[in-house]
Amino acid sequence: MSQLTALFNMTNKTPARPCVALSPYSDELAEGMAALGIEPTAERLSRLLAFGELLLKWNRAYNLTAIREPKEIITRHLLDSLTVWPWAKSLRTLADIGSGAGFPGIPLAIVCPSLTVHSIEAVGKKAGFQQQAKIELWLNNLNVMQRRAETVRPAELPDGGVEAVISRAFSSLADFVRLAGGLVAENGALYAMKGAPSEAEIAALPAGWRIEARHCLSIPNCGDARHLLVVRRSLLA
Repeated sequence: MSQLTALFNMTNKTPARPCVALSPYSDELAEGMAALGIEPTAERLSRLLAFGELLLKWNRAYNLTAIREPKEIITRHLLDSLTVWPWAKSLRTLADIGSGAGFPGIPLAIVCPSLTVHSIEAVGKKAGFQQQAKIELWLNNLNVMQRRAETVRPAELPDGGVEAVISRAFSSLADFVRLAGGLVAENGALYAMKGAPSEAEIAALPAGWRIEARHCLSIPNCGDARHLLVVRRSLLA
């Protein structure tokens, strides 16, 4: 057993990275998680905070996100990603396309170790950051793919498709369906995290797809409006 492995086991898989910038907001993160129905265990909090610290570090050199304030990392990245917990917690497989710096896929992988997340991102520096987060946070349930979403084939995913594909402000609904629809298993769904979608955008869905549900998402300690649109294949498709 290597010294690194021994240290990992002794610390119960809790990251050793000091959470200097985000630690003043740890209570806010814990309270926000609880408000979303997620138990804020020490391990979950430690990993989420370590992920946020890693993002702040990389962002100074690589400009991964326009959000730079520690408090906003907590609300607009971590808690925003976790608002879809009620729909993600029962899944076994999830693909996150256009995942950027790993949102919402990595926070979901942290709080739900039984969920395998395939994070698909074309930009090298962003995919590289995600790979580093996977290594530092010991996220064995995270698979980072530096690819354009349209180049990924269902056969490259376990069981020939995932239970759900998610995106956060990635594209129009129509483009989302065209890019990701083929990656979803027969009874799976597409989850689009968006601002308020227009009726014209919904009406432009490709034939064979329908909006099954529309949910308002409330981000704790943040006034931003967000919606989750659940898109499935039409019954007669």
